[in-house]
Amino acid sequence: MDADVIVVGGGLAGLVATAELTEAGKRVILVEQEPEASLGGQAFWSLGGLFMVDSPEQRRLRIKDSHELAWQDWLGTAGFDRPDDLWPRRWAEAYVDFAAGEKRAWLSAMGVKWVPNVGWAERGGYGAIGHGNSVPRFHLTWGTGPGVVEPFERRVRAAGGAALRFRHRVDALTVTAGAVDGVAGTILAPDACARGAASNRDEVGSFDLRAGAVIVTSGGIGGNHELVRRNWPSRLGKPPQNMISGVPAHVDGRMLQITADAGGAIIHPDRMWHYTEGIRNWDPIWPLHGIRILPGPSSLWLDAAGTRLPVPLFPGFDTLGTLAHITRTGHDHTWFVLTQKIIEKEFALSGSEQNPDVTGKSIRQLLRTRVGSGAPPPVEAFKRHGADFVVSNDLRTLVEGMNRLTDTPLLDPETVTAEVVARDREMDNPYTKDLQVTAIHGARRYLSDRLTRVATPHKLLDPAAGPLIAVKLHILTRKTLGGLHTDLSGRVLNAGGEPVEGLYAAGEVAGFGGGGMHGYRALEGTFLGGCLFSGRVAGRSLR
Repeated sequence: MDADVIVVGGGLAGLVATAELTEAGKRVILVEQEPEASLGGQAFWSLGGLFMVDSPEQRRLRIKDSHELAWQDWLGTAGFDRPDDLWPRRWAEAYVDFAAGEKRAWLSAMGVKWVPNVGWAERGGYGAIGHGNSVPRFHLTWGTGPGVVEPFERRVRAAGGAALRFRHRVDALTVTAGAVDGVAGTILAPDACARGAASNRDEVGSFDLRAGAVIVTSGGIGGNHELVRRNWPSRLGKPPQNMISGVPAHVDGRMLQITADAGGAIIHPDRMWHYTEGIRNWDPIWPLHGIRILPGPSSLWLDAAGTRLPVPLFPGFDTLGTLAHITRTGHDHTWFVLTQKIIEKEFALSGSEQNPDVTGKSIRQLLRTRVGSGAPPPVEAFKRHGADFVVSNDLRTLVEGMNRLTDTPLLDPETVTAEVVARDREMDNPYTKDLQVTAIHGARRYLSDRLTRVATPHKLLDPAAGPLIAVKLHILTRKTLGGLHTDLSGRVLNAGGEPVEGLYAAGEVAGFGGGGMHGYRALEGTFLGGCLFSGRVAGRSLR
C-alpha cells in the first residue's frame, strides 16, 4: 500500500481528518485537484462563524443558552421527516452535544479565539418550536476562516506523516473484492493562479494509489449551477435562471457521482442552502463571484415589483423561507431599501477577504471600523463601485435608478413610495403593529446588537439619516445539505444501508454528517462546525 489512508480533498474536513490520523502515526496521502495556494478550500474564504452553545462569550453577554434549547431549535429547523433521516438525526444529536460540550475547549487548546460579540443569525420569527435560533450563537473566529484553517494545516505539516499531492484529480475510486482500496486519476499541469481563481485542466499524467481506506472530503456543489438546478426541489419554487456563486468554480460536486459509482449512497440531494442577499463582487476572484450581505433587521425588503416581503421574511430571519417566496414571484432578484445610517451600523459582508480587520486580527482597525462612525471600508467600496447599489437623496430618483438595473422597468414609484411611507408612519411610537419594527426594537434589547449591529430606529425618509440607498439582491449559491450517507463512524453506506468497506466521508460531501444532519434548514455557524466535527470523527475512526 502507498499509505494507510488516502484523503480526497484539501478543505477543512480533509485537513482535520488528516491531522487526527497523522498524529496517531498513520501514513496519509492527501490528494487535491487545486494548487497548493487553495489548501483549506472554502473554509478559508468563510467568515469563520461557529455555532456554540452556553459558551463563556454568551454568558458574559447574559445570554441564557442550554443544550435543551439548542436541540429544540435544531429539531424545529431541521424538520426531519423521512425514513432515511435516521443517521442524519443521530449526527445532529452528536453535533449539538459537541457544540454544547468539548468543541470550544478543543479549538481553544489549538489557539483559536473568538470576537466577544456573539451574533444572532437565522432568528426565525415563528413559534418557539419552529425554525430559528432562540438566542445568539454565532461565534465569529478571531482571524475569520483562515483562523479556523490554520491550526489544522499547522498540525498536518508538523506531524510529518502526510504527503500532500496537489493537482491530483481523482477520477475513480478503486474497488477490490467489494472494498474500496484506493484512488485513480489525472495529474493536472502546475498552475500559479491565486487562491480561488479558476485553475487549468491541462492533463500531464495519471496516478494510481492504494491504501487501507479512503476518506472523501471533496466539498459541495455550489460552483456547479447545472447540478444545483438539477437537484432543485419543487418546495423552493422554480430554479432561478440567474444565480451568482458564493464558492469557486472547482466546488463542482464531481466526487459525489464518483463515490456513488463505487457503491456509496447519496441521500437528500434536494436539500440545499442558498442565500438571498447576494451582490455581485466588483472585484471578483472566481467566475460569477458573489458576496453575501449579512444584514441587520432594519432594511425594507421589497420584491422585484416593489411589494414588501411578507412576515416574517425580514433580513436575517429565514433564509430558505425567503428563497421559496422569491422564486414564486417569477423573478430572481429583490431589493433592500435603507439609509446611510442603516448601512453604517447594520451592513457586514460575508467572507474573510471582506473583513480585513478581523481576518488580520487588528484590534485597532476593528474598533475604528466597527465601533467608530461610518460604514466598514469594504461596505463603502461596494456602495461606490458595486453594480447593484443605487444612492440618492430622493425616493423617486432612487426608484428610477433601481429600474435602470433591470432589463425591464418593474418598479412603480407610487408602489414603492406607499411602502416606504407606511413603514415610516409606524416609527412615530415605541409600539407598533408592524412586526419588523417590533423585531428592530426587540433586537436592540440585546446589548451586542444595540452597540454594533442594529441602527437606532428612524424613518427612511428622514433627511438626517440619508442618503437613501437601494441594493439589488441576487440568489447566491452556497451549501449542499444532503450528500453521502454515513454512519456515526463516518463510514459510507450503500443503498441497502450497509457500510462500504474501506470508504469514509466527511464534510459537505456527506451533508456535514450522515448525509444531511441539518435536515431542510440550518441555524448558521454549523457548516464550518460540521466540517470540524465530521472530519474529526472520520479521522479518529481510522486511527
